[in-house]
Amino acid sequence: MAEGKPIFAALMAVQAELKAPKNQHNSFGKYDYRSAEDIIEAVKPLLKENGLFLNMSDDIVLIGDRYYVKATVKVVDVVTGESVQTSALAREAAQKKGMDESQVTGTASSYARKYALNGLFAIDDNRDADTDEYARQASQNAAGARSQRNAYPSKGSTNDELRSKAMHALSKEMQRVGASGEEVSALCGVKFGKTNSRDLSTGELSKLAANLEAWIAEQMGGGK
Repeated sequence: MAEGKPIFAALMAVQAELKAPKNQHNSFGKYDYRSAEDIIEAVKPLLKENGLFLNMSDDIVLIGDRYYVKATVKVVDVVTGESVQTSALAREAAQKKGMDESQVTGTASSYARKYALNGLFAIDDNRDADTDEYARQASQNAAGARSQRNAYPSKGSTNDELRSKAMHALSKEMQRVGASGEEVSALCGVKFGKTNSRDLSTGELSKLAANLEAWIAEQMGGGK
């Protein structure tokens, strides 16, 4: 990196050039994904070109009554010592069949590091259910449903309200556990035989929200 080049300019150059394809395949959910290792392998040459050093670390933090792995990813200018960092959380599953405690923590660490890397290097896996675009679409769908109810009054208003609450609960749970829309769509296919969460019934949405963390843990064990 040229002397005097701001670290944010160097990081922007890395973000512009970085290509990290989804080279892994999850046989459980039948989808392709990229791992933290894939991102690291792809970004190393770009970091060297721009005079940046990558450092990753984990902390165990207690939030409420559960422990989380907090991964912090930092790039450091090797000349000036300036740095930029991002962090991400992943909660350890309460139970993980076939894995000891150290493996559970290691899996959570890898998951958290991946999303910290995504944040630092501006990698957008897909459109998640907690994005503004999804929220706008859900709002439009709800508005359309309300319009239909006004035109043809029925007893469905209570059901519509329950569905809206179930969708909101799922969105919040996805955000809490760091689940992507792609992963949730895969779960919809595996657990309910549906294409995505919009095709689920209200009861299925509630069940998905309630079991999301455990089911995501199953996927992680299958190759995540």
